[in-house]
Formats: sequence, structure tokens, C-alpha cells
Amino acid sequence: MEKALWYLLTATRGGANRARIIDALSDRPMNANELADELDVGYKTIRHHMEQLEEHGVVESGDESYARLYFLTDRFDNYRDTFEEIVEKMDE
Repeated sequence: MEKALWYLLTATRGGANRARIIDALSDRPMNANELADELDVGYKTIRHHMEQLEEHGVVESGDESYARLYFLTDRFDNYRDTFEEIVEKMDE
């Protein structure tokens, strides 16, 4: 998971938005529309990032196909310190 976080947040152009998504989901589960509104990012952009985060085990979605809620995974919670460290370095 540590390598996946470094890759998702620093090795690709969307890293800053992915970090913002993770921060938003730390407060509460949200669906893609809510995230798009909250972060002032296009819906399709959010969906792309959610697919990447889900593929790497950072987020998981509920079973609903409409207004699907996204949650941070328990596995991610075990690496939250790594996430915070990466975000600090991104801000430098």
C-alpha cells in the first residue's frame, strides 16, 4: 500500500486531487457527485480518480449503483501516517 500511495499521489498528474479526495472521505463517505461539488472538480474527473483509488485499495464503494458511496478502506487506515507524510512532502 505504501508504494501505491506514493505512486497515486506523486507520480501522476492527478496526485493533488487524489489527496483532496482522500481528505474529503476522511470526514465522511460521499458519492461522486458530492465529491465533485465539494472539491469543485468535474464529475468525470472524480470518477477517474475513484477508479484509480479503488483499484489500488485506497477506497471501496457501497453496493448501490446509483449514488454509490465511497469509503476509505481499513487497509488505507493502516497507512494513514504514510499518507500524511506524503502530503507534507507534496506541500514543500
